[in-house]
Amino acid sequence: MQNDTKKTKKKFQMPSAYTILFLIIIFVALLSWIIPAGSYSTDKAGNIIAHTYKSVASNPQGILDVFSAPIYGMIGNDKTDGAISISLFILVIGGFLGVVNQTRALDDGIASIVTRFKGREKLLIPILMILFAIGGSTYGMAEETIAFYPLLIPVMISVGFDSLVAVAIALVGSQVGCLASTVNPFATGVASQSLNISPGDGLLSRIVLLVISVGISIAYVYHYASQVEKDPKRSYIYNQREDDLKRFALDTKNVDQEGMTGRQKTVLTIFGLTFFIMILGLVPWDSINPKWTFFNNFAKWLQNLPVIGDIIGSNIVPFGSWYFTEITTLFLMAAVLVMFIFKMKEATFIESFMNGMSDFLGVAIIVAVARGIQVVMNDGNITATVLHWGETGLSNLGSALFIIVTFIFYIPMSFLIPSTSGLAAATMGIIGPMGKFAGVDPSLVVTAYQSASGWVNLITPTSGVVLGALAIAHVNITDWWKFMFKLMIYLFISTVAFLAIMTFI
Repeated sequence: MQNDTKKTKKKFQMPSAYTILFLIIIFVALLSWIIPAGSYSTDKAGNIIAHTYKSVASNPQGILDVFSAPIYGMIGNDKTDGAISISLFILVIGGFLGVVNQTRALDDGIASIVTRFKGREKLLIPILMILFAIGGSTYGMAEETIAFYPLLIPVMISVGFDSLVAVAIALVGSQVGCLASTVNPFATGVASQSLNISPGDGLLSRIVLLVISVGISIAYVYHYASQVEKDPKRSYIYNQREDDLKRFALDTKNVDQEGMTGRQKTVLTIFGLTFFIMILGLVPWDSINPKWTFFNNFAKWLQNLPVIGDIIGSNIVPFGSWYFTEITTLFLMAAVLVMFIFKMKEATFIESFMNGMSDFLGVAIIVAVARGIQVVMNDGNITATVLHWGETGLSNLGSALFIIVTFIFYIPMSFLIPSTSGLAAATMGIIGPMGKFAGVDPSLVVTAYQSASGWVNLITPTSGVVLGALAIAHVNITDWWKFMFKLMIYLFISTVAFLAIMTFI
């Protein structure tokens, strides 16, 4: 009987991402009963005014608040922006991929590339990580990476690596880019504006940090991939290797021996152009250089063209000013274009699009549930109190110690407020002025804040991007933490050393 009992005893399984996030929401709600409520005065732009913290009536969050938090996380309320635009983008991306996958253009194209570059697949790791890092550094690439995981995972698994390598290429690449943001409007831009400095201030030093951080990350991922290639048992997720091969391995048996068809090649061209246009639309060109107004001028010229301007539409948004509405529209239009180019039947198109959306439904919901944490904090009036504790604790420190403590302070704050722009707008008006008293240049305070945010967003369970990527790859977050542990230490040490050195330059 004892042996039977031992056999039937189940091992502990980590809860799903939804459960983890909901438990965090409950925990934050409990904190709203303990942490004193407070608020800051704000200026006309909505930025917090330093040293204006005051106690307010507490608003402890109850059961209804906990269950409504994910709802408001999706649609937003008067204190927190909703994630509906991000979630809808993820769903449309899924639909677009479903339509493209129906053509088998990606399967056949990737399979042919794998065959052609047999033995040199590891070259993709540094090349792609640099590209993703540039995206993260220039326009805060994060949610946009969701579209790349279904493409990278089959390639990495088919050549002998694992899905952790695929996730790391896009997630680590983009978030290390965010860690050393150069002109990222959602981090560098918002923070610099809060301190009334140019996003270009400190640009050269952040480029140096970008090179250091990306170099460390590429070396780490490349080394791990090499180990798994030599011995698959070195993989942190070796126990699910057989399942991953069934789920993700490329089907090269059905590849046309004569090569891809003309229509498939056209579909791949549309696929590549869609992502290229997305990047053009998201990079803040006029923020990088005020003289770069070509896209703004072109949009106005196109808008004013007789007949053509009316046919295109009444609301032409220039490249550099795009956000989720524009890129979601782009992928929807691209999906319809693929349907016509491939001469796909309407019924097949709808079925493929809906199936693709259903594959990403869980990811879209995760983003909204993660935003629910911020809803509970804001509605419970405890966000300002936590910020006030940081404001008090960072006073009267030397320059080197101040910038290191600032970086460490932003680590838990980035966990609580995963939105980089929200965190910058909420805190930079407080922390920046304190840095002046410690002799720290405001641009370095910006670097400390965004470095902590990028560092935390590599692993935080409050990030819809992290949990979304892991959900697509069928990777448990604890396995991701094991994989990232050493890299997190390397990045922490290098960033702290860099910030301290910069206070003496």
